[in-house]
Amino acid sequence: MNGLQAFDERLGALIGNLSPAARKEMARTIAKRLRAGQQQNIKRQQAPDGTPFKPRKAPARKKKGRVKREMFAKMRTAKYLKAKGSADDAVIEFTGNVQRMARVHHYGLRDRPARGGKDVQYDARPLMGISERDIHIINDIIMRYLE
Repeated sequence: MNGLQAFDERLGALIGNLSPAARKEMARTIAKRLRAGQQQNIKRQQAPDGTPFKPRKAPARKKKGRVKREMFAKMRTAKYLKAKGSADDAVIEFTGNVQRMARVHHYGLRDRPARGGKDVQYDARPLMGISERDIHIINDIIMRYLE
């Protein structure tokens, strides 16, 4: 977070000079671009730092002809992964019950996959985060709005 704090301090005064409508538009643009990057990371089955997710413990093929879909295929859609921007912040978040499921997988918590089932310890698979590439994207967008 120290890198983000220094980044925030340097550009805070310049961003404060923008009108609230311009800040809101800029935050919305940043959130949409970051959401696209997070969706690509989830599609590639890798953490924001580039390390691959740990594979499932259960095989992907149980019966002949049946293949489970990749992990988190629906979670990465715009229906569940929302991007919002206001004059003060840009937010990317999971919504509804997906938020709980994302938290369990992100931190590697225990959960019940079925209502009456046993608790399962999930491996940590970080779904969201900011990488160096994301910081450069944010920098570029801010510089474009400040020109």
